[in-house]
Amino acid sequence: MSKRIVVLTGAGMSAESGIKTFRDNDGLWNNYRVEEVATPEAWAADMELVLEFYNQRRKQLFECEPNPAHYALAELQDKHDVRIITQNVDDLHERAGSKQVLHLHGELKKARSVTDPDYVIELQDWELKAGDTCPKGGQLRPHIVWFGEPVPNITLAAEIATSAEIIMVIGTSMQVYPAAGLIHYAPVDCMKYYIDPAARESSTVENMTAIRKKAGEGVPELVRELLSL
Repeated sequence: MSKRIVVLTGAGMSAESGIKTFRDNDGLWNNYRVEEVATPEAWAADMELVLEFYNQRRKQLFECEPNPAHYALAELQDKHDVRIITQNVDDLHERAGSKQVLHLHGELKKARSVTDPDYVIELQDWELKAGDTCPKGGQLRPHIVWFGEPVPNITLAAEIATSAEIIMVIGTSMQVYPAAGLIHYAPVDCMKYYIDPAARESSTVENMTAIRKKAGEGVPELVRELLSL
């Protein structure tokens, strides 16, 4: 019988594809703290530095491929209604074939206008430069939710979580809010699986099973089990 499965994914989901986590090297990037290249204040202070930071991350993404965990979640759609809510800004879920993906923190391969927030485009290359503008003349910025900015999709994400019959949490510390709070919107009686090498059962979340494995191993194993339901 088909189930509504809601999947929450974080950096550990894509790490095995070679995507560096946002806080590699103790949160430093070229001697700058991540917050110094990922905030509205950073953009105002040094736009070209911020553009270069995301250009390098985007260049890396164009060179990476989905891993077995991404493909397993896409396969899960064959039998179940799968909704993915991701903190990741890469497009590896989509490239693996997942159809229903909600990005909480934006999308690296997209850019939007600073003067017209509704103008969002898909980038065909990794480089976004000063002087790249929308038709109205506004500079294009990364389509990313920066530190200090609201998370526009969090309300929709909470609504999706409330409909879960099964929920999977993959590759996230469950420490970054508001995303970490989504598990609490899931129905108390729904089965919950937490896949991460550091996964632990939670005293505040009922029906939680911790699977202490990397995504590339733990997700395909769980998917095989769920496909047999």
